[in-house]
Amino acid sequence: MAEVTTNADIAGHEFLAFKLGAEEYGIDILKVQEIRGYEAVTRIANAPEFIKGVINLRGIIIPVVDMRIKFNLGEPVYDQFTVVIILNINGRVVGMVVDSVSDVTTLEPDQIRPAPEMGTAFSTEYMIGLGTIDERMLILVDINKLMSSPEMGLIEQMAA
Repeated sequence: MAEVTTNADIAGHEFLAFKLGAEEYGIDILKVQEIRGYEAVTRIANAPEFIKGVINLRGIIIPVVDMRIKFNLGEPVYDQFTVVIILNINGRVVGMVVDSVSDVTTLEPDQIRPAPEMGTAFSTEYMIGLGTIDERMLILVDINKLMSSPEMGLIEQMAA
């Protein structure tokens, strides 16, 4: 049975805001282990293009996914703002390359709107909703569902 996330479930939660291209996204801060500057990765032969490779994080080899490539957001540029968000998804550590990280924001129920059905860079099944903060809008991503999806191939599906 699919887990349904409601506004009440995520109310008062803190989200890490990050940029991919022109859009700003938010993920549950509790899934974030650390934030690191981008460093060279070791490529893995025959890996999908969006899997940049692996890095050695204090003795743990972790896969690094470039979300800009995954979501077809143009040619990625690696500069001083490029960061790797180290995530802990169901006990599996994964790195996610993004353009930049801006802040941590607490969202209340009245600041969260349902995700509209539209042709976005990624399927709305991975969206929790849209968070609004004054003039800003955060695309709230269900990072567990996204990283555990079969197309990512990173984390085995949890038994239902």
